[in-house]
Amino acid sequence: MDGASWTNDLSWVRGYENVLGPMNQLSALFHQKYDGLVQADASVTQRADYQEALLHVLLLETSCFRYWGQGTWTDYASEIYRRAEALLQS
Repeated sequence: MDGASWTNDLSWVRGYENVLGPMNQLSALFHQKYDGLVQADASVTQRADYQEALLHVLLLETSCFRYWGQGTWTDYASEIYRRAEALLQS
């Protein structure tokens, strides 16, 4: 969806690899840890660890980090990623 937004001629991708890369990595880590567990027992989605990890993934995937993707917002995104990665590796 390169350029398909209110940004019109601006790329959604170019120049934002430092933001989009961690988003993709965290999503992959989340699915790697939880997809099989949820398929085996849907009640996993009610567990606090699942919900906390999902919250971090959804927060990191917000478009705010893409729109304001450099500077302070990048720092916020990096911290969300760090915390979520720790959750997913525990």
